[in-house]
Amino acid sequence: MTTWRTYIFGCLLLGSAFCQADSAPGRALTPPEYRAELDGLLAATQQLHGSGSATPDALEHLPQSWPVHTDQRDFEISTEGLQRDVRRYKGERNVANATAIRARLESLRREIEGFEEAPSEVSADRKALDSILAQREFRDVSSPSWMDRFKRWALEKLFRFLSGIFRRFFHSSAIPTIGKYFVYVLIGIAGLALLYLAYRSIFQNPELEEVIPKDLPVSAKEWTIWLSEARAAAARGDWRDAIHLAYWSGISFLEREGFWKPDRARTPREYLRLISAQTEQREILTVLTRLFELAWYAKRDATEQTFSQTLEQLEKLGCR
Repeated sequence: MTTWRTYIFGCLLLGSAFCQADSAPGRALTPPEYRAELDGLLAATQQLHGSGSATPDALEHLPQSWPVHTDQRDFEISTEGLQRDVRRYKGERNVANATAIRARLESLRREIEGFEEAPSEVSADRKALDSILAQREFRDVSSPSWMDRFKRWALEKLFRFLSGIFRRFFHSSAIPTIGKYFVYVLIGIAGLALLYLAYRSIFQNPELEEVIPKDLPVSAKEWTIWLSEARAAAARGDWRDAIHLAYWSGISFLEREGFWKPDRARTPREYLRLISAQTEQREILTVLTRLFELAWYAKRDATEQTFSQTLEQLEKLGCR
């Protein structure tokens, strides 16, 4: 009996030691070490030909995140998106899924370049921006009031209510034909009224316009995708839309970096207030917000030069 107790006690000690070893936080990587890690994973993806090739060991055992330490700050790069791509490839081994893994790693690889850049001097830009924001046309810019939020909530509730009625009556066979037509007429009138209210809410209140889908946060779309769409708009000569898309690229980048928790209802000014005034990102985002507001809300200064200035601010953030 004593021998068995000794064995059990020894197993518990060994299990505790292994658990402590697994839970110990990993050492932070330097940018060159992180770059080498990504290069190794990129090399491993050459085995993925989309013809049923097995997933490399390096991609099977990814950490939850990579801690990276630089002279400016510490980063925590999540591998959630990469792990999701790997799981998709394991479920369906084809060229598209293999290419998605490589594209994700190449995007992470490009982001390294901004990690070691020294903070730039933006005090002059900040003074210029403060003087611009003090002008008369920006004095009334503010976040939505409680009444605006209530109207939006009421419209959503009304839409859901009418949708439920439509589904219930449209699929019901127990209602006589004449009664059904009467219900359809009522639903049509209510739908037109709802469209009218939505039109007034959106087009008569442009400062409350939402440019992000209601069911997704900004960072649900990669900042690189926002930026590529901005460059495509610039290629068409649509400078206003290009500046608008470039601004949301910066917001998506900062949100992915953990500067705030995702919230789809946030306004540009609310994003600005979430960053400490002592950080360089606050100064850069202030300039970026100013360029965006003039082009998108004030509908002026949307030129190739303004778009170039917007890209310069994104580069300062680390978006390349």
